[in-house]
Amino acid sequence: MDQTLREIGEEAKKAKYRLELLGEEEKNRALYTVAGALKEKEEEILAANEKDIQNGVEKGMHEGLLDRLRLTPERIDSIAVSLRQVADLPDPVGELLDEYDAENGLHIRKVRVPMGVIGIIYESRPNVTADAFALCFKAGSAVILKGGSDALNSNLAIVKVIKSALSECGITESAISIIASTDRAVTAEFMKMKDYVDLLIPRGGAGLIRSVVENSMIPVIETGTGNCHIFVDESADLDRAVEIIVHAKTQRIGVCNALESLVIHSAVKDRLLPRLKEALEKKNVEIRGDERVSSVIDCVPATEEDFGREYLDLIISMKVVDSVEEAIAHINHYTTHHSESILTEDPSHADKFLKEIDAACVYVNASTRFTDGFEFGLGAEIGISTQKLHARGPMGLKEITSYKYEITGDYLIRR
Repeated sequence: MDQTLREIGEEAKKAKYRLELLGEEEKNRALYTVAGALKEKEEEILAANEKDIQNGVEKGMHEGLLDRLRLTPERIDSIAVSLRQVADLPDPVGELLDEYDAENGLHIRKVRVPMGVIGIIYESRPNVTADAFALCFKAGSAVILKGGSDALNSNLAIVKVIKSALSECGITESAISIIASTDRAVTAEFMKMKDYVDLLIPRGGAGLIRSVVENSMIPVIETGTGNCHIFVDESADLDRAVEIIVHAKTQRIGVCNALESLVIHSAVKDRLLPRLKEALEKKNVEIRGDERVSSVIDCVPATEEDFGREYLDLIISMKVVDSVEEAIAHINHYTTHHSESILTEDPSHADKFLKEIDAACVYVNASTRFTDGFEFGLGAEIGISTQKLHARGPMGLKEITSYKYEITGDYLIRR
């Protein structure tokens, strides 16, 4: 019998007080057990995922979204590796952030503590199910998951394996809960469960994120869509630039850190664009360019909407500018505050770009595809925060904790 939302909330709330008492060794042992169990039950998980894939194909789901949904033995390997990496990271709970004696005689310690219960609302990415559990669990919090209907079979299979592994370790299964209902009214109700959930994190497209931000009664960390730019400066090494651009656009089209929009200095457009067009055509990428791009290569004329889109597709927009200042202004106008990069050999331009671009992650001579908790050495990630309060960029263990003050006196009263 399916649990009600209130029952899920009550169990998670009870679990959070038990989880905060777990020691680092207990948590690490459980994470290793879960990682092993996911590999042992790989066939069951892949069979469940295949049902979701077939449903997606029948619905006409876009290939980029199917890619997000698809699990393979290699991706399950990566999930297991990610869980072990989280286990190997230092436990943030109990970290002493500050300690001092106040003039009034109080001894004050600022200590990192678990968030409590974290809710995650996400779309068709079943790897998020395991990643979210691992990070929340290591950070001492219970997690309630509300995945998209497209990945329901996959998510249920993964949660079943995790719960069984936790039970084997003598740890409450309520460390992880999943809302199985696909009713939007249930999702709306979940966003109002402030008596049970301490933090809500949406992961998915712009529509989902906007809905959560606008309707949640629970504090939200906004994870953004990725209209990621690369600016090719006039001094850039064009051979290496082509390699980065093609890879950033085509390695995986369905991820938020993929390149969506290219900005090119006018001084290199005639040398770069023909080579870039040839390389992108080999990957079946459609180019949508402004008039100055169109004057050099044949392409689809870009509209104003193109410059602000996260395609999640084999499509890229291109814009020609005359200066680094113009590039920065264009990117800051269309940015989703996720990841932006400059390719340049000019240190002053690199420094200007780093200082003036308003994004969570700003790169010099590197692909935007590096914006990832795994690549940043955080193990798994709970999401990429594009806001400025509390957490920004890839959110690892420390970003999903809170802190409290522990104050000791000698029978003091305030004078």
